[in-house]
This record gives sequence, C-alpha cells and structure tokens, in this order.
Amino acid sequence: MKTGQLGKWLRTAALVSTAVVFAVSVPSSEGSAAEKVRVGTAVSWPGYGLMHLAQVKGLSPDLEFEITILNDPLNGHSLLAANQLDVYESTVDYIPVAIENGLKVKNVTYSNISYGVDHIIAAPGVESGDDIRGKRVAAPDAFIGELLMGVWLDKMGVGVDEVEWVNLNADEAVGAIMAGDLVAAYVYDPWSTQVLENLPGTTKAAHSDEPYLLKTAMFADSVFMSDQFIAEHRETAKKVIQARWDGLEWWRANPAEGNQIIADHLQWPVTDVEFVIGKTGNMLEDATLYMYSFLEAARFCGVADGDAPFEQPNGVFYDMVKMTNEWWMKLGLVKEMHDPALGIDCSLMQELVDSGYGS
Repeated sequence: MKTGQLGKWLRTAALVSTAVVFAVSVPSSEGSAAEKVRVGTAVSWPGYGLMHLAQVKGLSPDLEFEITILNDPLNGHSLLAANQLDVYESTVDYIPVAIENGLKVKNVTYSNISYGVDHIIAAPGVESGDDIRGKRVAAPDAFIGELLMGVWLDKMGVGVDEVEWVNLNADEAVGAIMAGDLVAAYVYDPWSTQVLENLPGTTKAAHSDEPYLLKTAMFADSVFMSDQFIAEHRETAKKVIQARWDGLEWWRANPAEGNQIIADHLQWPVTDVEFVIGKTGNMLEDATLYMYSFLEAARFCGVADGDAPFEQPNGVFYDMVKMTNEWWMKLGLVKEMHDPALGIDCSLMQELVDSGYGS
C-alpha cells in the first residue's frame, strides 16, 4: 500500500549520512581513555536524553557518547546497519521491517511507552465507521502514527483499505484537518491541543494511555545495536545499557535539574520536556511518556521475574513484535511474518540481571 518509505531502507550509508542534523559529544573526563560510542536518536525526544544525562553527571566514566540527533528514523536504521552508528534509540515498531530487509541489527531492550502523548484527532461529526469509510486520514508512513491510526480504524470497524491515506507529519496534519480535508489525523502535542482548541467539534478519538493501547505495547521506544558492535564490544554494550538506566535513576531523584540538562541538549524549552516526562520523577502522575525501570524492561524481555507494567506479561516482547509484524503486513510495509527472535537480543539484559544490576 505504501512503498516509498520502504525504499529508504535500501539506501547505502553514503547516501543516508546526510540525514544528520547535529551531533553532541561531551567528553567524560579530561585526559580519560574512555571508549567512544556512536549513538543515534531517531528524533529530538526527551525519552532519548538519558545517555547524555548520564555522561553530563559523570555516571558513565568509561564511555564517551558521541550523540547524533536525526529527524529521519528510517535513515538512522540504515546508518546503524552500515556500522556508522553503534547504538540507535528509536521506536520499537521497526523490528519486523529490519528483519525483512536483512539489516544486521538487534533490538536489545524496550525502554519507554507512550503514555498519552500520541493521539488520533477526529474531525467534527466523526462518530462511527460510516463517517470514516472512503474519506481521507493522515499519518506518517512507516512510523508509529501509522500503526496507531490502523489500530484505531480497526476499533471503529473500518479496514485499512477502506480509507484514503495521506502521508503527513503531525505539524503538517494540523492545517489539513482544520481545513476540512481529513476525517482523522495522527498528531501529538502541542499540535493536538492546537486543533482541539481552535476547531470546535474535534475530538481526541484515541490517546496512547488508553488501557487497550498500553496493553499492546506497540507504541514505544527501544534501543537497537548493530550486530558488529554487540559481537566486538560486548562489555561496552552492557555499559551503554547500564549508563542509560543509571541516567534514569539519577533523573528520578533530580527531575528539575535533569529536565534542564535534557532541554539544553535537545534545544527544547524545559516546559516541553516536563510535559513529556514530567516534573516529579513519578511518571504515572504527570507525564505523557512512561520510562521503564531496568527491571521492568528486563521483565518485558523475559529475563527477570515478574510481569511488566500495564498488564503486559513476562516476556511479552516477542508477542508484541508478532503483533506489530501483523499490522505492518496489513499496512503494506512488510510482506511476510518473521520470527521475532531474528530481531531481538535480550542476552545483554540477561547478563546484567545475572550480575545483580538493577536489583
């Protein structure tokens, strides 16, 4: 159904390297022999700020993170597969696409789940599937928003082939829905609020903190690593994971300072960072993104005892990837079902659990 974005996966690293927006490197300590790790983040996003935070606060003295922020998630995966990045923070939904395209990368851990930041906004008068069929809906191709739109359409009894899809990012969709060109669009704040406040009759038809969406676990962030980095720098790879969660625990204890550090890194207003990850360190109270603790992520992988949050059973990672694979088939991004284990490597998490980390 949508093939233009998929072609990006097949570009060479030489072509995609121009996708870099800016890079930030903070030496861990003067004169140190810290190992440099090339980290990419799919977009500028607070949930991807914890490795930077760990470095700024001296929590990862053996590592020097060279962080590249990209605004092209697909190209970031190509850079990782071409070993121009070692680590890549991106949404978890790319695992089946990476498998189908033979990318030599693995997802090593689940990290954050959307807890209300992602929305489907319905135009005035949209109340049932009959108001949607044959009409135009907007979501960015090959991205989390397309999945969310598909799941919402299914809930409304509308097939993905019963609407006309328009490839728009959230900021682009605002004008289209306010002009009456769309019956629904994937958006996130501040765009959601902008539409709701300025177009009477619009509704928040789906929001990612609804229990049925949280339980799917599909609308989330994660950490990918290249096969080469895992094989050749295994101890370093484990230190990277540990640094990320050390950064989270430091942030929980110092949310105000942590939010300012992340805001400076992303060049965001601190109020926007607070909107995403909260002000208090208790994300269930005041955030729209829930960042999993190390043990919660390990349970999601199935390498620590107990269940993950939001009614997600132990080891649900593999079932979640199967569900995502099924949806990408419906949406035309992949052609076949794949074994999730081909794109997941929880052994680094397992070794950290066995070492006593996070207990």
